[in-house]
Amino acid sequence: MSFAVEANCDGLVGPTHSYVGLSPGNIASQVNAGQVSDPRAAVLEGLSKMRRLADWGVPQFVLPPHERPAVGFLKSIGFAGSDSEVIEGAWKTAPALAAAACSASPMWAANAATVTPSADAADGRVHLTPANLLTNLHRSLEGPQTVRSLRRLFPDETRFAVHDPLPAQPHFADEGAANHVRLCAEHGAPGVNLFVWGREAWEHWSSAYPARQTREAFEAIQRRHAAARAVFPRQGRRAIAGGAFHNDVVCVGTRETLFFHEAAFEDRAGMEDGVRRAAEGLFEPVFVEVSEADLPIEDLVKSYLFNSQLLVLPGEDRLVLLAPGETRDNPRARAVAERLVVSNGPIGRVEYADVRQSMRNGGGPACLRLRVVLTDDELTAANQAQRFDAALHERLADWGTRRYRDRLAPTDLTDPALLVESREALDELTAILDLGGGFYPFQRDG
Repeated sequence: MSFAVEANCDGLVGPTHSYVGLSPGNIASQVNAGQVSDPRAAVLEGLSKMRRLADWGVPQFVLPPHERPAVGFLKSIGFAGSDSEVIEGAWKTAPALAAAACSASPMWAANAATVTPSADAADGRVHLTPANLLTNLHRSLEGPQTVRSLRRLFPDETRFAVHDPLPAQPHFADEGAANHVRLCAEHGAPGVNLFVWGREAWEHWSSAYPARQTREAFEAIQRRHAAARAVFPRQGRRAIAGGAFHNDVVCVGTRETLFFHEAAFEDRAGMEDGVRRAAEGLFEPVFVEVSEADLPIEDLVKSYLFNSQLLVLPGEDRLVLLAPGETRDNPRARAVAERLVVSNGPIGRVEYADVRQSMRNGGGPACLRLRVVLTDDELTAANQAQRFDAALHERLADWGTRRYRDRLAPTDLTDPALLVESREALDELTAILDLGGGFYPFQRDG
């Protein structure tokens, strides 16, 4: 077993961060549609969370925003003219498509990819499959740029395999690591991989909210990565119906501990049995369940208790849960969190992070990061310009303060100046993070 750590790759909030209500099944996204956002506050909130974890000793990397508005997408569906004319035409005749092209959704890096660490992969490399995210139009635009981003962050092909997304059709609907949990004795040791799916490809789905992840997608990723000790539990139908559109809204895990809500899995006993069997001889899983009586689904979705980061910190004997401020502000959720600490179980401390700009679109602390287990050599082989520290925090905070608006109403997305502002911001970011020439489409197209 080699020494390894769980690094966090956090998505930077993009300049077009807004509340347009693009995501059916995401209650926060729907409820807050039409509100005025603050992209500057949003990017600074995300950076503050990264700094906090870096100061705690957790390796942090930065994933850059995608180019938005996505002019290339709009051109591909028939809008013509200069870039500003394309955007103007789309807003006049197809505003729903224009809104999708402006979404800053790549900020939620938990959906960027599914990751298999080298300890679990047959060829000893770290494998990453970017999600196709095809359930929602605005997110389905992300795959190609996510591939480029991850290949820039992890360029050494002898250590990393960044695959293309799965075929973009409903049988292989894939939402990335938001539905994947890895349990282990130590991060560098062999682990158990939970691939949590919502529906089967040929299954008739009649619920009001979509089940976004298919079993077939995760089976394909497991084969592609040759990921060992795979378990395929089904996400609870009641959780999806209640607004838990991803498994990470009702479940989070790290090391030996799986922390989840009673409604998280369709067959909880079957899930636990599968994990125990897969972990036999490696470690003893620890299951921490929260009952419906203690935390009704309505409060779960409002508080996002399980969309927290469950952290192994240097010098800490027990895990630390970094929860959103909404957990602290919800009496039921806060009571559950406080009982975790005094129960003498695996979670010894609860901290809170204010990421309200993200939360209003349904993304807590866990949504903003992609977890990647890395050995020392793999950590060194990553693009060090994207490694987050105090100096990079200072540069990015200055960049975001200068480049981002502090007020963005949905109607402001029609402003042609926003395209210019966004591109200027991303052009500067390319140099800060050493992303190379032609990283963004507008840089390649001249």
